[in-house]
Amino acid sequence: MANDGVDKGRRRFLIAATSVVGGAGAVAVAVPFVSSMLPSARAKAAGAPVEIDISAVEPGQRVTAEWRGKPIWVVRRTEEMLKNLPTLDDHLRDPNSEVASQQPSYAQNPDRSIKPEYSVLIGICTHLGCSPTFRPELAPADLGDDWKGGFFCPCHGSRFDLAGRVYQGVPAPTNLVVPPHRYIGESTILIGEDQEGAA
Repeated sequence: MANDGVDKGRRRFLIAATSVVGGAGAVAVAVPFVSSMLPSARAKAAGAPVEIDISAVEPGQRVTAEWRGKPIWVVRRTEEMLKNLPTLDDHLRDPNSEVASQQPSYAQNPDRSIKPEYSVLIGICTHLGCSPTFRPELAPADLGDDWKGGFFCPCHGSRFDLAGRVYQGVPAPTNLVVPPHRYIGESTILIGEDQEGAA
């Protein structure tokens, strides 16, 4: 018989060894392929919530952070700034923040904020994406006697008040966007997550 000299134990060993090496090779090829489909650590970090420490922000000052590649502004408004907000309603395109996509429901109020003292905004003009400048001063010569502080876009002249509400007659169609956020302490704001934990 032709099979009399075949070592069946050796054959099983070689088949098993070949299967293991082949399986390891398949895993070695599959891991980089599957990993390439997962978001990178940098991509995860870019969308992750960001904490902003506001403990050192003085009344009338603004701090800037970054979330998802966008500038986030936190302005600590003074009592005078807050008193001036309702006086601007007749000059604004959307004074009651009726465009729901521009802010979470908890910021759809006259101050567009959770705490009236703090304004939290994405610092990108809703016209063509420029970044407006912070102009907290009252009635500067270049903005006129009726300017009560806010944000001025140097690209095409759009104006926003200190709640990020857009003025009438400017290129920007809507208010500045209020990002999802919540307070995680007296002096820390978490950007990118609201009270329900949604982004």
